[in-house]
Amino acid sequence: MDSIDDAAVWRLDEKHAIVMTTDFFTPVVDDPYDFGAIAAANSISDVYAMGGKPFLALNIAALPGKLPLDMTRGILRGAAEKAKEAGVVIAGGHSVVDEEPKFGLVVLGMVEIDKILTKGGAKPGDHLFLSKPLGFGVTTTALKADLTSVEDVAEVTGWMKLLNRDAGQLALDCGLKSVTDITGFGLLGHASELARASGVGLDFDFQQIPFIEACHKFAEAYIFPGGASNNMLYFNEQVIFDPALSESEQMLLFDPQTSGGLLMCVPASKVQDFRVKAAERNIPVWEIGKVSLEPGLRVVK
Repeated sequence: MDSIDDAAVWRLDEKHAIVMTTDFFTPVVDDPYDFGAIAAANSISDVYAMGGKPFLALNIAALPGKLPLDMTRGILRGAAEKAKEAGVVIAGGHSVVDEEPKFGLVVLGMVEIDKILTKGGAKPGDHLFLSKPLGFGVTTTALKADLTSVEDVAEVTGWMKLLNRDAGQLALDCGLKSVTDITGFGLLGHASELARASGVGLDFDFQQIPFIEACHKFAEAYIFPGGASNNMLYFNEQVIFDPALSESEQMLLFDPQTSGGLLMCVPASKVQDFRVKAAERNIPVWEIGKVSLEPGLRVVK
């Protein structure tokens, strides 16, 4: 597929296609097991964002030669157990020695061609739903600076380890067409890509956007990762902010997310069914805006 979607898609026959993706990064938390689990959940997410079912993966590991063996085992075990939860077999991989640790996965999935989810299917009038809160990047940056509490780390780690499997299945069961996951470009970066691919605009209500509790104090102290500033510089011209929004509130919408949630465009006729199914399955979803005919992104408070 020639697009800016979340993963590569290769048609196998008239009904089925392969979805292929990869991602890896440096540690975002201190615990090796949690790092491996987060890396796996993050790598697998793009398959869910395309409407696919992941089934096979390879590890990508670049680790220091002096890294204690129990830490290496912890990373690999965390990834293996998260992959098992997703129904994915890790069939091997490749490792190199690197002074800065990095870990991730190559992931394969299957998708039915008529159910592929893309960034280009949003229509004016669709309601925008998000399946995870924001604030992961600023909080993990604070963690690296030794500014977080045990509760802060538990909150952000729990969300990052959560698979997007159930949210992805919800999108399929409700017949959605346009979905993307929120990762390194932040909410507004990925939303901008979706809007451009669909030829629409997006209107967000800041008061309805969910954030993890820990992130607000770090945002006010302006402890953002460098990627947030990069995202703001690249995407800011496409966004009109309500003057009532503070600079830190605006930056939270550019905050890079690791293993973030799915942004789903739900047609008005399907919103009630979507909400009912989400509640029945205990899937967290927040309505945060609407799709518009007017180009660009707008955020009101």
